Amino acid sequence: MTEGKVEYILKTETVIKQYKQYDEIITAVNRVSISVYEGEFVAIIGTSGSGKSTFLHCCAGLDKVDAGHIYIRGQDITQMSHDELGRFRGENLGFVFQKHNLIPQFTALENILIPTLMCNKEDGSYEETLRRLCKTLAIENRLHHLPSELSGGQQQRVAIARALINMPQILFADEPTGNLDRANADEVLDLLIKTRDEIGQTIVMVTHDMKIAERADRVYRMDNGELVVDRDYSGGVPRPHRPRNYNSGR
Repeated sequence: MTEGKVEYILKTETVIKQYKQYDEIITAVNRVSISVYEGEFVAIIGTSGSGKSTFLHCCAGLDKVDAGHIYIRGQDITQMSHDELGRFRGENLGFVFQKHNLIPQFTALENILIPTLMCNKEDGSYEETLRRLCKTLAIENRLHHLPSELSGGQQQRVAIARALINMPQILFADEPTGNLDRANADEVLDLLIKTRDEIGQTIVMVTHDMKIAERADRVYRMDNGELVVDRDYSGGVPRPHRPRNYNSGR
């Protein structure tokens, strides 16, 4: 934040996302505006079909909006070409899905390193990040196992490491604990918050779990495609900037 001006890591302006269903137009996201400070943990809750996952996918550049703007670090991703957006996402954004989406033929390590290959990272440039992530996520001794040889909680930890290996500015998470039991869900959330606290990670998470939402700095509720503030634990001020301790240089 600069003097006299608030700078957000994520800012959306009247985002609209529509789908055509037979002869009917469905507005999944209806003029949604949101601002997220660096280092914040923002949770978005809502019933099934409320538009929360669609909005998250738009913010992460996975879905194209029909109207509005999405700024990340001041850059409007809605105006980027396909190739520009792909590079930008690889360098700045991480995404954790509800279903881990690991490639079954690849080991845990190979799955984690996929984003480094897609972004043409130099060999060895990610080694310290990899070591620290695996230690934080407690998967050091599972790296050479296939997904089928891992528990559900371990698979999701691998997916989290994959999302963080390029040290993204923002981690988007869509129901990351939805397929886990209570113990594993609490453990995965603890690990995400620990990672956030260690490296200054910004987290924007869709969840149906109020126990998770209550640990966020701010909670938004989506209803019929619209977004409202449900709870604000931040006091209306940005969280202090945390240094990014991994070898990202950012």
